[in-house]
Amino acid sequence: MRKEYTLGLYEKSMPSWLGWREKLEEAKKAGYDFVEMSIDESEEKLSRLRMSAKDRGELVRLMAETGMPIRTMCLSGHRKYPIGSEDAAVRARGMEIMEQAICLAEDLGIRIIQLAGYDVYYEKSTRQTAAWFEANLRRAAELASEAGVMLGFETMETEFMNTVEKAMHYVRKVQSPYLNIYPDMGNITNSAVLYGKNVLDDLRTGQGHLASVHLKETLPGKFREIPFGSGHVDFPSVIHEAWQMGVRRYVTEFWYTGSRSWQADLQAAHELMSGYLDRECGGGDTGEEEACMVGEGERRAANG
Repeated sequence: MRKEYTLGLYEKSMPSWLGWREKLEEAKKAGYDFVEMSIDESEEKLSRLRMSAKDRGELVRLMAETGMPIRTMCLSGHRKYPIGSEDAAVRARGMEIMEQAICLAEDLGIRIIQLAGYDVYYEKSTRQTAAWFEANLRRAAELASEAGVMLGFETMETEFMNTVEKAMHYVRKVQSPYLNIYPDMGNITNSAVLYGKNVLDDLRTGQGHLASVHLKETLPGKFREIPFGSGHVDFPSVIHEAWQMGVRRYVTEFWYTGSRSWQADLQAAHELMSGYLDRECGGGDTGEEEACMVGEGERRAANG
C-alpha cells in the first residue's frame, strides 16, 4: 500500500552539523517520505555539485539503507550567480551551476529541481537581464530534457517572479515539458496581499504546470523563519486548491534556528501538513487516513 501523495522535508529544517545519514534518519523518524536537498549560494553547498562519483554512489546507498530518498532539490545558488547577469562571467558560472545541478539530480534520482525565479538578485533587473535570463533558461530546459529531470520555478519575494502568473509567462515562452512551476505558498500569499488579489486565483493560472508545492509560512513583507501557525498562509485552502489541480508532491519548508526541540518541530510540521493532505484524500472528512492509501493494483488501474 502507498499513499496518494508524498510529503517531503526541506534539508535546512535540520541542524547543518548533521551528516546525511542523520538527516535521512531524522526525516524518516518524523514521518516524511523524502528529503529536499539544498544547493544555496554558500560555497559549502555549491561544492556538492562537484561531488565525486564515489560520494554520489555512497549517498545513493545511504538512501537505500535508511529507506529515505532525496527526491527534490532547492537550487538557490543562482542568487549569487544569476543566469541573467550583465556580467558574462557570472552568467557562465550560473549556467555551469545549472548543468552540474541537473547532472547531480540525474545521478541521485532527484526528480525535480526548484529553480529560483530571479533574472538577477544583487543587481538591478533590466530588459537586458530579463533577455539573458530567457535565453539561458531555454538552454537549461534543453539540458533538463536530456537528463529527464524536471525544472520548477520557485515563486520568489522579488517583483520579477513573485506570482504563479509571472512564472507562467516564461513557461509559455519556453514551451518545454521539463519547465514548470514549483510555487511557494508563503511567497504567493504575500504577493496576493501586496497586490490586493486572491492567492487561489493566482494559483489557478498555473493549471497543468504545477510540479510540486512548497508549504511555507509567511507574514506580509516577511518571507523566512515564520513558525507554522504564526503567519497568514491559509494552508487548508491552498492545499485544497493545489490538490484539485492534481498536485500530489509537497514539501514543508522551514528552518532550524537553534531550537533544542528541533526534532519535535519536524514531527509537528509533518502532523500539521499531513493532516490537511489526509483530509483531501478522504474527500474532506477527518480521520480518513486509510482513504489516502492505494494498493498497487488500484494505482495501476487508475493510471491506465
